[in-house]
Parts: sequence; structure tokens; C-alpha cells
Amino acid sequence: MPTFTASDGTGLTYQVLGDGPPLVCVPGGPGRAGVYLAGLAGAVGRRSLIALDNRGTGASEEPADPESYRMERLVDDIEALRAHLGLERMDLLGHSSAGNTALLYALRRPERVARLVLLAPSTRAVGIGVDDFEEALARRADEDWYESARAGIKGWLGAHTIADSMPHREQAAPFFYGRWDEAAREHARAETRELSEPAAAGFYADVTLDPAEVRAAAAASATPVLVVTGELDPFPTPATGQRLAALLPHGESYVQPGAGHYMWLDDPEALGGALAGFLARPV
Repeated sequence: MPTFTASDGTGLTYQVLGDGPPLVCVPGGPGRAGVYLAGLAGAVGRRSLIALDNRGTGASEEPADPESYRMERLVDDIEALRAHLGLERMDLLGHSSAGNTALLYALRRPERVARLVLLAPSTRAVGIGVDDFEEALARRADEDWYESARAGIKGWLGAHTIADSMPHREQAAPFFYGRWDEAAREHARAETRELSEPAAAGFYADVTLDPAEVRAAAAASATPVLVVTGELDPFPTPATGQRLAALLPHGESYVQPGAGHYMWLDDPEALGGALAGFLARPV
């Protein structure tokens, strides 16, 4: 697995999946190894998907300073990866919680980002809440797994530590997939072995960002941004993604029909069509 060194000396790794122009991908979780993004390679067409293992996850080293797990500090690791790859400018994708990190990178280093894709992004950095979370859960009330998964959501939200949340996360997982089939079950089960508890706990710990400042920077951004949400995803919901896209002068929203949080598993062709169209545009 290819390796490079972050600015603080931490050794980091990444995978290269597919052939063609690179699409640098930052995994979420937070704290999940980049391997869970592997299926995304089938949706991006003739591109090389560069899937980072964030510090402390996958084969990447744990940092000496636990504070460097914070989302705003991980921006430096994206820059180190870009420099290692020798890319003057890059197409960048952030999934889930890494939507925060990828957006922050694009705002701090706009000259390095050609296009930005935010896939099912967390919107904490810009201070946007998921106001219709309960309504999104209720839309799945006819599913045979609903009552069990709803109890899982309650337990997850009530957990005090990442370790305490893990059994509840797996129980709640059906809400985050458009189809709760065997592929989705295996993808959800894998989270337990792919998640780093220190990296997960440190991502949002003592974050120093001012959301108002981030929103102001976003409002001045010239970077083309595609915000992708799944129609059935409760976190973020399509309405949340649309609010984020509306903050960005060159932002646009795509809602994938029938999809959840991991939309490449639900319909890779639909996702691939949206990504291909956006990534092919001249900048």
C-alpha cells in the first residue's frame, strides 16, 4: 500500500483503485478506514480513486498528538497527500464526516481544488443542522426492520462513548442504506473492524472552528461543488444537502433516488452518471 508522511511526521497510507485521472477521496465515519469506499470505484468510471486512510485508521499510523485527529487539523493531511501525488490541482471528494474536512481544504487552498464533491456530507463545519431527521426516519416506518433500527438510533444517540455506540450503530444501520440486502449488511458489519475509536472520538473533540466564519468563506468560494445526498438518508437529508449547496456560489445539489448514505451500493449507475457529468466539466 502506498505511503507518505504528513507534516507532523505521521506515516499515512492510501489505496489506488481504477485507472485514469485521479479523484482524491477522503473517508468519513469519522474514523473509518478508506477501504469502505472501495465500491465507489465502480461508480466513478475511468478515474483512479485515491482512497486515503486518515491518521490512526487502516494502515496509517496513530499520531503522537491526539488533537491532530480534529477535523480542521486533518486538512493538512489532504495537502500532504496532494503534494505527494504531485498534483498541481485535484478533484477532491469527501464522504460523510469528511465532507467537513474536504470543504475546509477547498476553502483554505482554493487554488489546489479543481472540483469538489461532497457525498452525503456532514454539515457541522458550517453550522447547518439536520432539521428533518425524525421525518426521514418516519419515511421508513413500513420496513420490517423499522422498530429494531429505531431502537438502535435511540441507543446510538444516547451513547456516551464511541465504544458504547458500536452495538447500536449496527442495529440502526438499515436506515442508512436504500436496500437492506446482504451487500448492505456486510458493509454495515465491516464498520466494527474498520473503525478506529481514537480517530472517531477525536474528530469532533474540542473543535475550534467558528461556523459563521466558515459560512462566510463558503459564500466567497469560486470552487465548483456538487453536493450529493440520498433520498432516504436521514443524516444528512436531501434538505440538509440543498441548504449546504445554496451557501456556495457554484454549488449544486443532486438527490439520488432511492439511495441512502452509501449511495454507490444502492445504484452505482445513477451516482456514476451524476459524478461523470460534474467531473467532466471544464474549469
